[in-house]
Amino acid sequence: MTETLTSVSDEDRARLAAGRPRRFGGWYVAEHRFRVMRSYLQTVLVTGIGNPFLYLFAIGVGLGSLVSNNLGPQAVDGVSYLEFVAPALLCTAAVTVASEEFTYPIMLGFKWNPTFYGMNAAPIAPGQIIDGVVISVTARLLATSVLYFVFMLLFGAVPSPIGFLAVFVAVLTGLAFGAPVMTYVSTLEQDTGQIAMLMRFVLLPMTLFSGTFFPLSAMPPFLRWIGWLSPLWHGTELARVFSYGAAEPIWLTVLHVLYLAALFVVGWLWTRRLAARRLNK
Repeated sequence: MTETLTSVSDEDRARLAAGRPRRFGGWYVAEHRFRVMRSYLQTVLVTGIGNPFLYLFAIGVGLGSLVSNNLGPQAVDGVSYLEFVAPALLCTAAVTVASEEFTYPIMLGFKWNPTFYGMNAAPIAPGQIIDGVVISVTARLLATSVLYFVFMLLFGAVPSPIGFLAVFVAVLTGLAFGAPVMTYVSTLEQDTGQIAMLMRFVLLPMTLFSGTFFPLSAMPPFLRWIGWLSPLWHGTELARVFSYGAAEPIWLTVLHVLYLAALFVVGWLWTRRLAARRLNK
């Protein structure tokens, strides 16, 4: 009788222990990702501080002084070149972070060091694993964007009092680009250069053809469609509205938000389905 009671008690404790991961599995995975990020914390800090300083100084101040000398102090879109390019650099930084966190770490979890399978063997569902990854990346995007925005303030590149909203735009832009990338990487069984090609033939052209360093209207009409499809263009235009009050119709502002949100939600939910199919084989 004593053995039976002890056995039941152990089973109850096991159920209680499994209950928390089932309810908060995504946060457990996020905690794991935060601990992994500590292994490259120096890189995160150096790039988080160095990149905004170098890019804002080199492009916003250096190149901006040449633009201002030739076209005047309000050379682009009625503002200085520094004020014009700073929101684009903010969103580009978020997209870069998303491309880092939603590519190789996903491939690592599924293939190279299949921690996702180990998590799934515990009471953590595949969807919660993806949720945890998204939570951790969102936190890093927010930290990076806040730091970048602080440098924008120090450089005097944010004339609007609601410019801080550009931080949240940058986070959404990073997620809008990163979630579909995560979906694609989740389908890969082997990395034979696909991720590198994604960086070279998607991320780099998107940065150059999304109205980042010059208005999209300055591009030939047959190339503007690249910007219209790019989450970076939508995020950059939206960030400029908040950062210095760029003029655009309200319907276009709403379209930017809806487009970015749709890319993120579709990519996130699709990846959850792929993870369930892959981990529950």
